[in-house]
Amino acid sequence: MRSLVFGPLLAGGFAVPAMAETDFTDLTRTERAILHNEIREALLGLPRAALPDAPPPEINLYAEAAATDLDRIAARWAALTAPELPGFGRPGAKTAIALFTRDDCPDCARAEAGLRALAKEFDLRVTLLDITRHAPLAAALELDIAPSYVFKDKMLRGEIPTIVLRKYLK
Repeated sequence: MRSLVFGPLLAGGFAVPAMAETDFTDLTRTERAILHNEIREALLGLPRAALPDAPPPEINLYAEAAATDLDRIAARWAALTAPELPGFGRPGAKTAIALFTRDDCPDCARAEAGLRALAKEFDLRVTLLDITRHAPLAAALELDIAPSYVFKDKMLRGEIPTIVLRKYLK
């Protein structure tokens, strides 16, 4: 009978290096049972987190980028929401949004119209900024598309449907 010792079972994931080049199609029923039991025992001996049905570890690939965005927003929030800037909604409202738009932009017009409707429904102040006239501010936030929405805790690029914005405001 062949030896079914197959080296480290988990080297590089569930790879089995010593078995990688072995053809198991000609194993006898007894040899298959032995192999099955060896694999079962090896898997049962693993910590729970290493098993395939364990939940994957929490990985946030965007955590650093999100933190950088939040720092950029915080550093420029006063400039984004300055009372002398054009806009609508109640000054001093609970929620403020800066909306970057540009001339001759149908998506920007829809974005503004959606926010105007939401300002009647929510305690909301919207500052209107032209992405060209306020280019240094847009560049500092790394915004290159209009419309772009800047909340105190997030930035959204491109037109966002009113129904989605409503959920953000709730």
